[in-house]
Amino acid sequence: MVYNEKLADRIRKTLGKSKGVTEKHMFGGLSFLVNGKMFCGVLKNEMVVRINPKQYEEFLNKPHVRPMDFTGKPMKGFLFVDHHGIKNDNAIKQWVQISLNYAKSLLKK
Repeated sequence: MVYNEKLADRIRKTLGKSKGVTEKHMFGGLSFLVNGKMFCGVLKNEMVVRINPKQYEEFLNKPHVRPMDFTGKPMKGFLFVDHHGIKNDNAIKQWVQISLNYAKSLLKK
């Protein structure tokens, strides 16, 4: 599996000891899950984030973001953020919070 270990470490640092968070190798990279629900990850040199599909177009219009598409069909609700969009720890923290909050909302259903 090929993924940027430094980026994974930056995400780990952002998460600290968040309750219920685990790691799993998925999609050929590393995924972070909260209570079994994937919320973000690393694939090659990009961050994968899970967002509310209702906000898909809104987030897709942000700089350095593109659809998560490695099968020929974009996965709605998942995005890639390239290295320019996660240059600093604050940017990673924002994406982690967005994706973690969405995954936690799925647990309430």
